[in-house]
Amino acid sequence: MSRVAVATIDLTVLKHNLLQVRKAAPHSKILAVIKANAYGHGLLPVAESLLDVDAFAVAHFEEAVALRQAFPEKQIVLLQGYADDVELALLLSQQIQPVIHSLAQIDLLEEFAFKNPSRKISVWLKLDTGMHRLGVTEDEFDECWARLNRIESLCDNVKLMSHFANADDVQHASNQQQSQLFNKLTASLTCEKSLSNSAALLSRPQDHYQWVRPGIMLYGVSPFSDGSPLADGLRPVMRLSARVIAVRHVKKAQAVGYGSCWRASEDTNIAVVGIGYGDGYPRHIAKNTPVLIKGKRYPIVGRVSMDMICIDTGQDVFKMGDEVLLWGKDLPVEEIAKKASTIAYELLCQVTPRVNFVYSKNACEKNHD
Repeated sequence: MSRVAVATIDLTVLKHNLLQVRKAAPHSKILAVIKANAYGHGLLPVAESLLDVDAFAVAHFEEAVALRQAFPEKQIVLLQGYADDVELALLLSQQIQPVIHSLAQIDLLEEFAFKNPSRKISVWLKLDTGMHRLGVTEDEFDECWARLNRIESLCDNVKLMSHFANADDVQHASNQQQSQLFNKLTASLTCEKSLSNSAALLSRPQDHYQWVRPGIMLYGVSPFSDGSPLADGLRPVMRLSARVIAVRHVKKAQAVGYGSCWRASEDTNIAVVGIGYGDGYPRHIAKNTPVLIKGKRYPIVGRVSMDMICIDTGQDVFKMGDEVLLWGKDLPVEEIAKKASTIAYELLCQVTPRVNFVYSKNACEKNHD
């Protein structure tokens, strides 16, 4: 019996979710966001399954280079751009498209273009329309736009993007404010534009423009804070499971786990499961967070430890080797994230390398009960 937890990644489901993107934004190109190791799902296997998209987006240079080596012809966008002339030269040598978000980056690009007039360059310019994280301001925009378009070696028109701060809250007033500002600044420009992340892609068709940027929805997670039914067509790509490694009978009033913080209210059975925070399962999970064993929910009791969790199975008795579902179909990762006072993005991204990643087709659609 393997004691290794397993993250099963269903690549067929990934393609299903991509189809939902195409249905929602049929007239837009797709910039698939696969940063942070494809939200914890595995950069290269996910990219291989998404080759039909128009371009990939990542945040770190190392991931961009890995994609370039694997897919020499694919458009790759580096969302955080570059910090100095060395990084700029490296990414342009790899034909990676940087996102420019400051005047200082334009200074570096102008200097590079002057020294390398024959080098063809493609870039995106990011506007800050209200996120106040990255992006040139409304006051800087005209200058930035003019300076970039004076660089003769730009091999196509500069593309434009911005990012919503509250798209996960469909009714938030800032969504319309940001949309209006983006349109005000760019309406007269004929370049390609991108504003919609997953949530806006599903809820704001007026903001699709020429490019949409699906991220979390590709992995089957609702991008909405309230789990909006707009995301009902999505299916979870990751299925996290582990095995029962021991079965204990605990008497009434006996404590289980570190700190003796949980005591049995009656005689009960405890299934010890081989997964813990060393695998990325959140330590500070709420009391009675469910797992699924043979299609039935049971609560986690006691503290999550590095390698194990304990499950109160009541009068039900399981055996060593029985499978336990931590999240996946029938037990959404969004639900577990709420129990951990976090978001699904974090749980997916923090699954650690000691978990065995298995890539398959139709795995997450099967009945594992």
